[in-house]
Amino acid sequence: MWSVNVLVTGRPGSGKTTVIERVGEMLPRSSATGFFTREIRSRGVRRGFAIHTLAGDSAVLARTGGSGPRVGRYRVHPEALDEVAVPSLAVRSGTRVIVVDEIGKMEVLSSAFCDAVRAALDARVSVLATIARSGGGFIGEVRARHDVTIVEVTAANRDRLPGDLLRRLGF
Repeated sequence: MWSVNVLVTGRPGSGKTTVIERVGEMLPRSSATGFFTREIRSRGVRRGFAIHTLAGDSAVLARTGGSGPRVGRYRVHPEALDEVAVPSLAVRSGTRVIVVDEIGKMEVLSSAFCDAVRAALDARVSVLATIARSGGGFIGEVRARHDVTIVEVTAANRDRLPGDLLRRLGF
């Protein structure tokens, strides 16, 4: 099976998640697994982030207040990654694409997440992921892999990128 690993990057707010969500909407349901991260808002203010799997499961990844490791003003819940995101990254029968939104500072707090992403990238399926523009450790490791293509989202390419990525993934 032919596979590609595409990492979508860009400035905060550039539309990375929107781009891969659009690709996800165009993929045949049985061919993809993985998760998206969406903002949790209250009264117009971002209060955190939630994980939503393609299979319909969800969990709070991070929020303001509470306990857990701090990234910026958010407290991260690595157990949400372990319990919800990590299982969604496993290759199943018929899987052609694994969607990962995102490989960033919050997500790398889970060693199980890092292991699952490595396994996905090594599998004979394609990976479509968003990734931080910079970072050391696991983020740097993934960005430096010889088997990934990094695509930057900009205002100029954001609208055509979903179709381009779908073709790149072989659909």
